Amino acid sequence: MKILSLQTPVSENIDENIAVVTKYMGAGCDGTVDLVTLPEMFACPYETKLFPAYAEEEGGRIWQQCSALARKYRVYLSAGSIPERDGFCIYNTAYVFNRDGQCIGKHRKAHLFDIDVPGQYYKESETLSPGNQATVFDTEFGKMGLCICYDMRFPELFRAMVAKGAKLVIIPAAFNMTTGPAHWELLIRTRAVDNQVFTVATAPARNEKGKYVSWGHSMIAGPWGNVLMQMDAREGYAITEINLGDVSKVRDSMPLLRQRRTDIY
Repeated sequence: MKILSLQTPVSENIDENIAVVTKYMGAGCDGTVDLVTLPEMFACPYETKLFPAYAEEEGGRIWQQCSALARKYRVYLSAGSIPERDGFCIYNTAYVFNRDGQCIGKHRKAHLFDIDVPGQYYKESETLSPGNQATVFDTEFGKMGLCICYDMRFPELFRAMVAKGAKLVIIPAAFNMTTGPAHWELLIRTRAVDNQVFTVATAPARNEKGKYVSWGHSMIAGPWGNVLMQMDAREGYAITEINLGDVSKVRDSMPLLRQRRTDIY
């Protein structure tokens, strides 16, 4: 299968952000691409105080436009994430659409990004509520998992997705200039190695003038932990061809999942 990773810039204007996605899908979807991936909060700035203003219910304007793009280009579309309003709660929510534009996957970020490290303070829980499930969905290629950014730091969630059959995990994310250089590549490769899956992480392009500056470097790792694709910080797109059969080959040659000692842990 072929994956089109879109590392797009993010402005305060939803229509502009959708237009950029549309432009790059038009340029990259050549009839051979199967899966398109977008970044975390691709349609609005990554600022907690702004999430309520941008939030929409499932099936809202952004949801509909993403559904239409998946249908137009006949691709699976991992539509990054957007603020989702559900009653009095707001979630950081990722949707996946199939080639017919039907929503086949939905994940609410389970682990909220509440940190206070040198050079970076952020607290998603000021406006967001956490999700409560490990998300796996079916495709013509097999089962895929879905999580969002900070979720990647929790190996238990990854193992739960793999236990449900995931051979590839999609990760819309937005690591910053503190966490990105330290942990971005390390975590993407580690989760791939630990679970013998493909990891597909997609980030926004870097904007040095923004209040939240993304590390960028959208990346795909294989089940052996090898880097198959990594972008720099600039906006653009990359096409990567993978073979999901590699998952079975790696798991057969080094059967980590079968060798787990469930009697002691």
